[in-house]
Amino acid sequence: MNLLVDGLLKALAMLRSGDNEIITIATLTAKVSLTSIFFSTLLGLPLGMVLGLSKFKGRRLLLTFINLGMGLPPVVAGLWITLLLWRSGPLGQFSLLYTPTAIIMAQFIVSLPIIVGLTCSTFQQISDKLLLQIKALGATRTQTLFILLKETKIGIFAAIIAGLGRIIAEVGAAMMVGGNIQGDTRILTTSIVMEVSKGNFDIALALSFILMSAAFLITGSITFLQQRKRNA
Repeated sequence: MNLLVDGLLKALAMLRSGDNEIITIATLTAKVSLTSIFFSTLLGLPLGMVLGLSKFKGRRLLLTFINLGMGLPPVVAGLWITLLLWRSGPLGQFSLLYTPTAIIMAQFIVSLPIIVGLTCSTFQQISDKLLLQIKALGATRTQTLFILLKETKIGIFAAIIAGLGRIIAEVGAAMMVGGNIQGDTRILTTSIVMEVSKGNFDIALALSFILMSAAFLITGSITFLQQRKRNA
């Protein structure tokens, strides 16, 4: 219990003192996390909508792979990105390994299946009667899209929150592709692992409190938008 209190006090002291390293780590964490969830949402929502509303050959097999990807171990994603960005890999010429871009790519891979899968599940629950009613009213494709988005907004926000949660909690892939380089690719999760390995549990706890506070602010904001739209 004393260790938890010490960690909380140290976190407050770090934030109050404006520790440059902590600010750099927290800023980079927010930057890569928000960038990853942006691209995951940008691609995941349309894919989830198509899978949820359409029927085509191979759809079940594709959904199987999406559901498999929802439980993809981060270290596997990290390995794939490492092989892709390695000097002899397909993208090795761009020297992206051990950069924030590599972390974003890894986080994108682990979060995309979650957003696609949950979005697909949300759209699959749309009543056939609603679709027939929209069609009978002569709505255009654009109008139909907006109506369906309005009907499924709560589920969509839930998918985004789940994807962001996976990104914030991810550490294995970020460690592999980012290298935990001080001032360059060190984020809060990799910093916590490093401090624990060094036996600095008070610092690790302090960083964990900062991480959870950042996660609370981001997910809390999304949840506020979700519930406000629900009550609107």
